[in-house]
Amino acid sequence: MLMADDTIENKSAYSCKDLQQHIIALEEAGLLHRINEAVNKDTELHALVRWQFRGGIAEKDRKAFYFSNVVDSKGRHFDMPVVVGALAANSDIYRIGMDVPLEDIGHAWQEAIANPIPPKEVKNAACQELVLEGHDIDGEGKGLDSLPVPISTPGFDSAPYLTAANFITKDPDNGIQNMGTYRGGLKSPTRMVVRMSTRNSGAGGYPHWEKYKERGQKMPCAVVLGCPPKIAYLGPQKMPRDIDELTVAGALAGKPIAVVRCKTIDLMVPADAEIIIEGLIDTEYLEPEAPFGESHGHIALEDYNMIFEVTAITRKKNAVLASIISQVTPSESSVIKKAAYEPMYLGHLQKTLGVKGVKKVSLHEPLTNIRRIIFIIFEPNTPRTEIFRAMQGAAMLRADTGKFVIAISDDINPENADAVFWSLAYRSNPAEDVEILAHRDRGHGPKSKTKTEDSTMLIDATLKGQMPPLALPKQQYMEDARVLWEKLGLPSLNPEAPWHGYSMGDWSEDWDKIAQRAAQGDYLINGLRSAQMKQKNIKPNTPVRSVKND
Repeated sequence: MLMADDTIENKSAYSCKDLQQHIIALEEAGLLHRINEAVNKDTELHALVRWQFRGGIAEKDRKAFYFSNVVDSKGRHFDMPVVVGALAANSDIYRIGMDVPLEDIGHAWQEAIANPIPPKEVKNAACQELVLEGHDIDGEGKGLDSLPVPISTPGFDSAPYLTAANFITKDPDNGIQNMGTYRGGLKSPTRMVVRMSTRNSGAGGYPHWEKYKERGQKMPCAVVLGCPPKIAYLGPQKMPRDIDELTVAGALAGKPIAVVRCKTIDLMVPADAEIIIEGLIDTEYLEPEAPFGESHGHIALEDYNMIFEVTAITRKKNAVLASIISQVTPSESSVIKKAAYEPMYLGHLQKTLGVKGVKKVSLHEPLTNIRRIIFIIFEPNTPRTEIFRAMQGAAMLRADTGKFVIAISDDINPENADAVFWSLAYRSNPAEDVEILAHRDRGHGPKSKTKTEDSTMLIDATLKGQMPPLALPKQQYMEDARVLWEKLGLPSLNPEAPWHGYSMGDWSEDWDKIAQRAAQGDYLINGLRSAQMKQKNIKPNTPVRSVKND
């Protein structure tokens, strides 16, 4: 283990509020639960936090959770705290992270995208106070296995997963870096498998991977854990692929972001991050990854995805591991997107398209992951032509958002389903007021075995066949977590169905066994299993069950 210099030259000129300063700000605002009792990261931690999203607690009362005494199912104690919900358990936490009033967030994003500020390289960085490589990361209890990475969906997930992670890659042709939020499933102390979406509007790192594959080279990749919030919020934003997200983060901060060169690969990473995982992504072999609870609200089943080989882990001496609540919405990830996307859509309709009469855009969040249903609220007497122009403009802004676009008057609350049904029942004529747009990207959702396209359309939404499980911890873990919740004296719960995960038919006995092993702390056995199944000459995201294995 090497010790790096602790100082950062001109830090105040090239830095923004880091994660730990943000945590202090949340505590001062009364938006942080400190949990000092031992909590099992494999079975209890995410299930406990999940209760504030499924327990009838109002959005304004949701908080970040800071766990100072983290253990696992093997009885190990970790010397690193874990924070969950610190990025966006509610919109007020997001506002504090952005350092702007909630009503100004849309304008802040528009200005930052239009006026990027390049980052500033520094020689010494807080994220490299400790540098571990070689023997320091190889072996059980070392490397990735030394990090208190939680299991997000106990009972279904195959391993601990990095969720609040920003993956940095670089285009080998033009040298422009991309930063995206992907998932990374732990397989061994020096190996994880990363899912970069291959669909349209998917992962910015995937085209980089294709270029390295053509060259017959492994792809350098840095995983940033615990970014300063203004940087972390860029990961899920889906910037154009020729824009370095760190330049937009600099514009949000109003000054260049301090970056430092990685120790073992040629990439620049935020100097004030908590932890950096450096490595190379294999472009020849892929390995089975998942099951894992996804933000579309179902369990993502096993696909073949990218093998990340760790070359070094650098970190602050007193690092905090950030994790994020995702899966069934509302969740932390949906709040991050909703707070930024709604003003983006409103600005697009009002300013870019110049549509008259639009007052507000609301992306439906509970269970539908904000991408599927868009409500547009109009002023009275808005011309019919403007209403349809707005709906078409909203449906076409993003390839993966807007399966249903519903125009309502300003006396209808889009968050009240009964009010929306009332509006549909008495204010619409399907023969005249419905338009179907074909040839849409199927977007972010549970995989279908045959579906390649989607559309903006009215459909019967009842369950018609087998689907992957609901992405919530199994009932036993949620019940145990509720006992812990009540023991800790947390606010009274009022459970909202569904509050636990259950099988919807597309779930095998084998996946159940590997999820059980993960919850028991034996995810490394699952890593050995998937290593034996690795394949080459197949495309990432290929379902495991579609490939013949011995």
